[in-house]
Amino acid sequence: MSLFDWFADRRKLNSIGQKQQEREIAEGLWTKCESCGVLTYTKDLAANNMVCPECGHHGRIFSDERIQQLIDRGTWQPLNRQLRPTDPLGFYDRKAYRDRLTDYQHKTQLNDAVQTGFGDLDGLPIALGVMDFRFMGGSMGSVVGETLTRLIEQGTADERPVIIVCASGGARMQEGMLSLMQMAKISGALQRHRQSRLLYIPILTHPTTGGVTASFAMLGDIILAEPKATIGFAGRRVIEQTLRQKLPEDFQSAEDLLNHGFVDAIVPRPQLKGLLGQLIHLHHPSLKRRHHQVSQGHGSDAVALEISGSNEPS
Repeated sequence: MSLFDWFADRRKLNSIGQKQQEREIAEGLWTKCESCGVLTYTKDLAANNMVCPECGHHGRIFSDERIQQLIDRGTWQPLNRQLRPTDPLGFYDRKAYRDRLTDYQHKTQLNDAVQTGFGDLDGLPIALGVMDFRFMGGSMGSVVGETLTRLIEQGTADERPVIIVCASGGARMQEGMLSLMQMAKISGALQRHRQSRLLYIPILTHPTTGGVTASFAMLGDIILAEPKATIGFAGRRVIEQTLRQKLPEDFQSAEDLLNHGFVDAIVPRPQLKGLLGQLIHLHHPSLKRRHHQVSQGHGSDAVALEISGSNEPS
């Protein structure tokens, strides 16, 4: 046997051994951190709200996970699920907009890039909107604007605090001026909500950009952000070309915005629900708190007992 043949046989044996070893590790059992590269047991990572226990990197999560993390079990009531986008401009780029919508609806099982509803957060009734970056980059079209506006108006009528989790690339270009109109419509609904002396808290996650940042993402009574989230209006490259200057590495990060007063606090994801409960109770001490007990024989069916929030410690 020649030396070349011997090395070829060794390569084959090594490749077969590696394939057998890869088969022994179940797919999805471990997750590699995008920041530090550490492998974490996927169930442990999910229990920590997809935050790396080694370096604190916040992995991307979507609307279903956000709702599960923030809303008490058995209390979620979806709103406005019947709204579906259309193609008012007959827009076509590489693909017809109508076909693109159908593809994303099939992939995400969502009608558009937001989910809204009523629910309880630590027993406190809230109105919650969660944007989903999977659906066309969380872009804000007519349905996203209408859905959020209805949520805010229904929250105002029901005297609930409003929380919106923002994750978006901005206004949806396929709907042109109609998408830009949503900025004013949502902002108007928030102004009426504020006139009713009700709390509004936006949570800025990675990324929050464009027309969302230029409207409801920055109109909160208290503005919270996740660590290292990208937050801005125009893209970094556009700004550098306009100013003809090199921007700092941390430009448009949550930490940079906190230093400049655009964000009130950066909150790690595992602490978010507890802090929101404290803020809502602090600003709405008369809001009734509901304690839920899940009976063993009825799965997630909840029995609610209402106790005046003014008699509870903050």
